[in-house]
Amino acid sequence: MKRWLWLLPVIVLAPLAWATFAPLQLASRDELFEIPPGTYARRMAGSKVEIPPDRIELTLGLNDVLLLRNRDEVPQQFGPVLIMPGQSFRLPFEVASTYSFACSAHASGQMSIVVAPTPAPGWPRLQWRWRHRRRAFMETPA
Repeated sequence: MKRWLWLLPVIVLAPLAWATFAPLQLASRDELFEIPPGTYARRMAGSKVEIPPDRIELTLGLNDVLLLRNRDEVPQQFGPVLIMPGQSFRLPFEVASTYSFACSAHASGQMSIVVAPTPAPGWPRLQWRWRHRRRAFMETPA
C-alpha cells in the first residue's frame, strides 16, 4: 500500500497546476443585463425598484461584451444609447478600466462597468477561476 502513496501529491497537484496555467475559455463573451418588464410602471407607481446589479464586472478576452436587453414596455437610456422595448444592444470593451454610464433603469440613474485585464497565468488565473466558479455556483437556482 505504501508504494502508491507517492501518487497522492500528483493526483492532488495535477488539477491545481492545470487550473493555474491552462487557457481560460467561456462559452460566450457576452454578459447579459436585462431590464425586466414593468420596471418603469412600478417605479412610477412609487415602488422601490432595484435592478441588480448596478455594477457589472467583465474581463478582457473572456466576457468583455455587455449585452443590454430591454424587456420593459418603455424605452430605456443607457449612456448615449436609447434602447427601445424589445431591443438589445451590444457594447464591447477593449480597454481595462472602470466605466460609469447614466442608466434610466436604475433608481440612482447610474451603472458602473468594471473591466479587468485578462488574468495572467499563475496565481491571478487561479484566483479568477475560483471567483468565476463561486459566482456561477451562487447564481445557480436551488
